[in-house]
Order: sequence, then structure tokens, then C-alpha cells
Amino acid sequence: MKEKFYRYIQELQDRITSKIEEIDGKAKFQEDIWKRKEGGGGRTRVIENGAVFEKGGVNISAVYGPLAPAMQQYFKVGDVDFFACGLSLVLHPKNPMVPTVHANWRYFEMYDKDGTVIDQWFGGGQDLTPYYLFEEDARHFHRVSKKACTPHGFSLYTEYKQKCDEYFWNAHRDEARGIGGLFFDYLKADSHMKIEDWYDFVTDVGNSFLEAYVPIVEKRKNLPYSQENRTWQEIRRGRYVEFNLVHDKGTLFGLKTNGRIESILMSLPPHVQWVYDHHPEPGSQEEKLLKVLENPVDWV
Repeated sequence: MKEKFYRYIQELQDRITSKIEEIDGKAKFQEDIWKRKEGGGGRTRVIENGAVFEKGGVNISAVYGPLAPAMQQYFKVGDVDFFACGLSLVLHPKNPMVPTVHANWRYFEMYDKDGTVIDQWFGGGQDLTPYYLFEEDARHFHRVSKKACTPHGFSLYTEYKQKCDEYFWNAHRDEARGIGGLFFDYLKADSHMKIEDWYDFVTDVGNSFLEAYVPIVEKRKNLPYSQENRTWQEIRRGRYVEFNLVHDKGTLFGLKTNGRIESILMSLPPHVQWVYDHHPEPGSQEEKLLKVLENPVDWV
């Protein structure tokens, strides 16, 4: 399974980066092959200062070795080994009318000292963070996500949409990071689903990503915008940064377990503002977005 999923994310990385370069038309991804001294490594691809994308990263990694003490405590296990691989991406467009997008699909195995697999699971998801709310875009993103889920279980979209709304919640601000999508973790074999079934589910979600995001980018990338729109985008990006550094489990564990810092912080946008006690104008499009972020919406 680990070889099978790693081959999948290698191919998916190629597919996504090729399409993003095509849409941008100016910038190309810079590739960085790196090794982890404890075992494994990855292939980081970053795009910057493009015509459409101000900054973005589409990274894959496969790492292995002894499980770090912090992770042993988290998983409530003893001295075990692990293997983890995944694709993680964040794209920050230049135009404030185009939403930021984040996605991640990953696989994890744990072994005893004899090398026997003692646990294995999939995790991941995809979510959208707009700066200006176009409801048809939100409906499209969720509709495509639901379409990917439904063949594998009628209730999966509803369950993982709710988990996404709960997870990407900036508790200290009492608002959502964005308009959600899917979030799932610890997808393990049980009486209903074999691990191969979960592989099929996760890869169907991964395959849906470009269909969910690209039409939105194409529709919004040439819309006019003002400096005021740009300022609002940078203020909202600050909330994105706050979530990643305060609440995001992947970021926190990467920092605690000697992860590769450039890959971990790849998700942070290049231009951000923190304006003291900022409130948008009553009745404005900016306030409209905040109202939606206060209470998750059922988009489909």
C-alpha cells in the first residue's frame, strides 16, 4: 500500500503543477529535492511571483524511521517505527477575487520492532478560503467534493464536511478560516471498508481537486480589483497564518519533530497585514464574508 500510494502522489503532483503552470502562464515551479537524515525525503515544488499565483507550493514527501517521542505521546504508543507519505499543497493567488486553496492527502503506517505493521490509516482533505464570497464558487467546490465522496458512502460528504468546518475553526477569533470542504483522518480498515477501499476513496478525492478549483480560478483571475480589496486580502491572510501557527496539527507536529522548516512554512503567504482592531464597513462585501464565516453554511 505504501508504494502504491507514493506512486499515486508523485503522479498527482505532476498533474497539479503542470495545470497550475498552464493557468499562470508566467511563473514555473522551482523544484527542490531534499533528504531527511533520519530516513526518507521529499520533492518540494514552489511557484512565486506569477501572473495569477503570488505564491504556492505542491509538496510530496515519504519519511520513515523511529517515531519521535512527541509523536509517541500523541499516539499513546511505545518505541515504534513509522512510515508516512503525502501530498500537501497551498496556492495563494494574487487577485483578491480568487480564493486561496489548501489540500492534503496522506498515508501513515506504524511498525513494531520486528517490522510488522501494527497500524495504518489515510487522512487528508481539501478546503477553500475566499477573500470575497461568490456563492456559486462555494457551491461548485462543495458539489465536486461531494461527487467524489458519494460512490464510497452516501454519508461521507456530510460527515467530512462537518469535520472540516470543525477543524478549520479559528477558535481565538470565533470564526472559520474559510468556507470549508472536506477533512478526514484515521481512515482505517473496519467491517465496512478495507484499507484498499479507503485508498480508492482518498485517490478519488485527490483526483477531484483540479475540477473543484480550476474553474473558479479561470472565472475570477481577470476580475478588476482595488488597493482596498488587496488590503482586505492581506488582512484575511493574517487570519490564515494565525490558524496555521496556532491550531494546525500538521504544522505543530512538523515543528516538534524536526521537520523540514521550508516545507512546513511553505503555506504562509508572502504579503500579510495585521491591522489593529479592524472592522469592515457595515453592509460591505467584506462584512458579508465575515457573516458567513461566523456560521458554517450547507453549500449543497
